[in-house]
Amino acid sequence: MSETQQGGVTLTTPHGNLADIEHLSVSFMTDAGSIKAIDDISFTIPRRTVVGVVGESGSGKSVTARSIIKLLPETATTSGAVYLSVRNDEHRLDMLSLSGEQLRQARGSEAAMVFQEPNAVLNPVYTIGWQIEEGLRAHGMHDKRQLRAKAIDILEKVGIPEARTRVDYYPHQFSGGQKQRIVIAMALVLNPGLILADEPTTALDVTVQAEILDLLRLARDEFGASVLIITHNMGVIADIADQVVVMYRGHVVEQGDVDQIFYRPQHPYTKSLLAAVPRIGQRLVVHDASGAVVERKDDWHTQPVVVEAKGLSITYPGRLMQPDFMAVDGVDFTIRRSEVLGLVGESGSGKSTTGRAIAGLQKVSSGSLSVLGVEMNGVRERVFAPKRADIGFVFQDPGSSFNPLMTIAQNVAEPLIVHHAYSSVADAADYVGDLLEMVQLPRAYMNRFPHELSGGQRQRASLARALALKPSLLIADEPTSALDVSVQAKVLELFKTLQAEIGFACLFITHDLAVVDMLADRIMVMHQGRIVEHGDADDIMQHPGDTYTKRLLASLPVPDPREQREHRARLLALS
Repeated sequence: MSETQQGGVTLTTPHGNLADIEHLSVSFMTDAGSIKAIDDISFTIPRRTVVGVVGESGSGKSVTARSIIKLLPETATTSGAVYLSVRNDEHRLDMLSLSGEQLRQARGSEAAMVFQEPNAVLNPVYTIGWQIEEGLRAHGMHDKRQLRAKAIDILEKVGIPEARTRVDYYPHQFSGGQKQRIVIAMALVLNPGLILADEPTTALDVTVQAEILDLLRLARDEFGASVLIITHNMGVIADIADQVVVMYRGHVVEQGDVDQIFYRPQHPYTKSLLAAVPRIGQRLVVHDASGAVVERKDDWHTQPVVVEAKGLSITYPGRLMQPDFMAVDGVDFTIRRSEVLGLVGESGSGKSTTGRAIAGLQKVSSGSLSVLGVEMNGVRERVFAPKRADIGFVFQDPGSSFNPLMTIAQNVAEPLIVHHAYSSVADAADYVGDLLEMVQLPRAYMNRFPHELSGGQRQRASLARALALKPSLLIADEPTSALDVSVQAKVLELFKTLQAEIGFACLFITHDLAVVDMLADRIMVMHQGRIVEHGDADDIMQHPGDTYTKRLLASLPVPDPREQREHRARLLALS
């Protein structure tokens, strides 16, 4: 491999790959000393190929992607090499040796990044057209007509409807999936050879996720780019990746083509990662310390009704001359004691609104909703207040639901003190310690603050707080959506164990059909505020009757490349 100098940039004659990562290590300097994020990793990114990088939070996936375009903080120290081929040249760049100006020229034109959260990338005070044009201006294009034409063209290619009009819209006027499409458009507009996609589908509904993955395929097949996609979702990897790199604690533990990783995994970590993935038709079976299967003491079919809705409707009043919005439109359902009712649907379907109404956090507009014997339509707070101690709520993001200035003990003890079960945190300390141990957290964590716990640990603490008053009813709103698959598996096992022991009724809200299939006795499918399908969990999953349910199931990627190809064909047939 020969080296030359051109304009101060180190160039090397290329191999057949678009990028080569060789013995890369990255360390970060902290107050506690140097922390090594990735340690001597090597892998290649071939041309016109999708390479999936998988692993749990903290494995070094995102640091690896950012290192390729040297998008690291000043506290980072790197060693090794990252070689990136220039798309329209016979040479390649040594990315770690580039100066600031050289990096600015390479970013966008040679490699571009798609971040996990589009709201953190899009500027709310500029139109999306202006933001797409910004990248073109930075690389020398200044003709206004040409800039606008390019912005409209790329928006049409990524599937934004009415692109000629909506190019002048602001980010808040788009849905989450559309915003992710816009971020991908910003990455594609300069036609780079490499797209770095960091968890681009994590917070999206399964149908929107399928559309975004199709868009990344478009980048490979029509734009001729290579894609490095970072994810902890093995179904996504099975759906889109040609090759897979498995990372664990800063090391590459296994790499190979997608069939090899899924059907012939070698490393124990890869095997455990695949085993933790929830699958349709796979009921969750939990064993106690003695090996016996954990089962509920009572048959939920014979238990009393805890929640009953008849013609339940919830309307949000319109603002600034906008019409009212009906979030929940005349739904009927019941939840019995000891039962887990799964509520599935996409964002905006009315799932969380229904859960909040049951918890007394959202007013009922019309119809009837009986919760623990109290009619919620027109209920006064002084009537419902005594029932709040019987309702637990597990929020989607425990980080935002915990007070960051309070310790875990103070956060978990809060409902106990509010409802006068204990007079102070000190009085409740023993019981709080028992609660933490019940959710498999050490008592030593009581004095830690929320930011000192991992995502999975915070979710367990959130579950401990929700169960502190031994509620008759638990509402779990997307409690596992942001968790790694192995952490998710542990939280679900814990949830099932506690539900069997305590016997609470549960509304489990999620957009992940595989997760709800593992836990739920019955499933309701919600679409645009209405229940489109409702019945036994096995019947809904195996024999869906409604077209929307079929599309949801077909959109859910399965962690099996061969099966996923058939799955995708069914989704195309339903489109």
